[in-house]
Amino acid sequence: MRLALTPWGETMAELIAAARAAEASGFDSVWTTELHRTAFVSAAAVACATSRVRVGTGIALAFVRSPMITALTALDLDDLAGGRFILGLGAGVRRLTEDWHHATYGRPGRHISETVEIVRHLIAAAHTGDEHHFQGEYERVRVRGYQRPWPPVRAAIPVYLAAVGPVMLRTAGRMADGWISHELNSPAYLRERALPLLDEGLASAGRDRAGLEVVASAVCHVDRDRRAAKRWAARLVAFYATVRSYQDFFDFHGFGAEARFIQQCFRAGDEAGMARVVPDEMVDALVLAGEPDEVSERLSRYEGLADVVKLSPLTHLVPAEVTRQGQHALLELFAGGA
Repeated sequence: MRLALTPWGETMAELIAAARAAEASGFDSVWTTELHRTAFVSAAAVACATSRVRVGTGIALAFVRSPMITALTALDLDDLAGGRFILGLGAGVRRLTEDWHHATYGRPGRHISETVEIVRHLIAAAHTGDEHHFQGEYERVRVRGYQRPWPPVRAAIPVYLAAVGPVMLRTAGRMADGWISHELNSPAYLRERALPLLDEGLASAGRDRAGLEVVASAVCHVDRDRRAAKRWAARLVAFYATVRSYQDFFDFHGFGAEARFIQQCFRAGDEAGMARVVPDEMVDALVLAGEPDEVSERLSRYEGLADVVKLSPLTHLVPAEVTRQGQHALLELFAGGA
């Protein structure tokens, strides 16, 4: 089992420094997110600042750009990274896609399948000058008279898909090179819910499990003050509990009632109340938070379930200094042990 990092930085320079520290500590890969920054620009910065780690978007929103620009960006990033780039895509949520980006949000499984098919073809054929016509339910492309004047670093760039629900998990198993879990995750969820659905997708396409890399995400906050670690982590858990489309995830872990009450607090503007609703048991089930030995032990429970565990510091509803200290502590804890 290998370790990865989703680096945080209040500035791009700080984010790059964290990525370099992860590489120096023997981490397998570094992943960039898309919310407060653009995943592709951050990935470009990391690619230029490192030489060994794989660099992935974890994730870039699949529907807010044309498949053509996504393919060209992936080709450019793979060039910058010298063949180390992974294109991680996710559907995101309907409200964000439609309201923030004024983009179409189709049925996620079908829509992302069409997007990946087009992106893969364009990556492989952009330099050949071949025409490409595709007419899907949500995506359409008609490319002719176009040819990149240089060959790609690789004719195929790995495409990983983020997935939470059954349809998207089966889709990832059916067609992706890898699967990326949600930031909130647990070994029990992997074993009992995600992996069986991924296996169904693999079987439907006649694929072998070895062809799908499982990247389990794990939010990590290390602090010798065990109580403080869990209460800071409770704020991030509360943040994600406000998203109603994740309700099944919380129900699975036995915290559905807490998630629904958090949603009520959110609608009332009671941020402090949201965190108070999260018990330590809910934190322990969903994130790695506590003293160093406790965090290491909880991380070990992913052994045999995930190929890579992608660690990230707390990033929502906590002060920047808490995030900074947490990132430093996790890099220090796993330095040389990745």
